[in-house]
Amino acid sequence: MAGAQVASAVGLVLMATGLLQCLVVAAATSHTVGGSSGWRIPPNATLYPDWAASQTFAVGDTLVFDFTTGTHDVLEVAKSDYESCSTSNPIGSTITTGPATVTITSAGEHYYICGFSGHCDAGQKLSITVASSPSTTSPPPTSTGSNGPTPSATPGSDSAASSLPSGVKATVALLLLISLAFLP
Repeated sequence: MAGAQVASAVGLVLMATGLLQCLVVAAATSHTVGGSSGWRIPPNATLYPDWAASQTFAVGDTLVFDFTTGTHDVLEVAKSDYESCSTSNPIGSTITTGPATVTITSAGEHYYICGFSGHCDAGQKLSITVASSPSTTSPPPTSTGSNGPTPSATPGSDSAASSLPSGVKATVALLLLISLAFLP
């Protein structure tokens, strides 16, 4: 009898661990800023705005600024500093080592610039809008304006579950079925 209880407990722990791993993987996306172009002086002024418009950003995602150390850096700045390319009031520390990974920790507008002289003025700057929770169903942003952060799901609604990728749903279902085998 005790052996069955241990097996049941082990099965439930394995299921919970697998479920948490699936949710963590589904919740975060890594975005390489500028795609294959990386973080550099862009060939045209629309490279970074166009790239950002093709992405959906959420809290927990990461931005990868792919650059060679010593050629560029990354500063998060306020909107006014983004617009004027001012490096005098960065939010946090200047990131000088590339490639640099920045984890998005809050919803809303985020602004990044290169602090090397002339780079921001030449278009090496990024503005993104971050949703408050991961979503695979939201369309990418279509303008540079802001309508504010996306509200989170209402408690009791099933929108969080419906936004999970089907592979995650299948994995969760499989884990639940496996756990039933361990029940007495």
